[in-house]
Amino acid sequence: MLNLNRSAFNYYRHRQVLVTGAAGFLGSHLVDALLQSGANVIGVDNFITGRKQNLSWALKQPQFQLIEADAIQAPTTYLTETDTAQVDVVFHFASPASPPRYQQHPVETYLVNSFGTHQLLDWLKQFHPQARFIYASSSEVYGDPEVHPQPESYWGNVNPNGPRSCYDEGKRLGETICGVWQRDFQLDVRIARFFNTYGPRLDPDDGRVISNFIKQAKQQKPLTIYGEGSQTRSYCYVDDLIRAVLLFGALPDLKGKTLNLGNPQEYTVRETAKIIWQLINPNRKLKLQFKPFPKDDPQRRQPNIDLAKKLLDWQPEIDFKTGIKLTAEKFS
Repeated sequence: MLNLNRSAFNYYRHRQVLVTGAAGFLGSHLVDALLQSGANVIGVDNFITGRKQNLSWALKQPQFQLIEADAIQAPTTYLTETDTAQVDVVFHFASPASPPRYQQHPVETYLVNSFGTHQLLDWLKQFHPQARFIYASSSEVYGDPEVHPQPESYWGNVNPNGPRSCYDEGKRLGETICGVWQRDFQLDVRIARFFNTYGPRLDPDDGRVISNFIKQAKQQKPLTIYGEGSQTRSYCYVDDLIRAVLLFGALPDLKGKTLNLGNPQEYTVRETAKIIWQLINPNRKLKLQFKPFPKDDPQRRQPNIDLAKKLLDWQPEIDFKTGIKLTAEKFS
């Protein structure tokens, strides 16, 4: 069970919570934490990238209901009035998240982050105007940043028509929509910008750097580095991220807030490769293979989390080596 502030933990007890993208890496961890807190949870997923095995524990819990549906559609098409007689909190996590997956599904990606967000907020305004809405945005809204580390006030440096734009601009438009419904219709909307997150349930084939390195290290194959490996990332263990998300949804007076959620410790991709290889193959020499640097891939990525520290009284607790060990142990 997560080490969560007791008042925040109690906030979810007996509340009705809707989670889109419930079978995804982050969504499934969120569902488990909500169920542990005593919430009644409706999970929605179309399984484009989500995996039902991620919900193996949740599906055994009587207070969990899984609906296979596309969150691009109006909620009235997949939720009955009985299902949603009361909704207290919505976590909109539905979206492919790794570059290979969202580039494989570009239309679905920009639609679920834009029109899907609009549909949910329009539905809340009609039927549950007092509910809290937490939108899962991304550090990708900063693009290849020219400001480092990135504060929430930075507007970003995004290519609006590049190979990553279906996700980057989809998230940015989702934030725009959130702002409209908060300002013009007074809904309690909150935006969480997630930085690179890792942990158990990462899909080994999703193409993210941690997934690739652990998979290759376990197979004792050379680790693939794009470019020279000098680009940096900041990695947050999933338990730390979910703890922040639950706090963000539970605490009062955060309507309209946008928060960076991630671990500010920064590593080059080469450093990342070395750490993962040594943890998995301590007695073998690291081998690397290099490939061309992808278009629009960010050179540096590090969150400024001062605002999250202040408003949530939160900061990451799991160090990178510990997190990698926990991830590798359950990697499948």
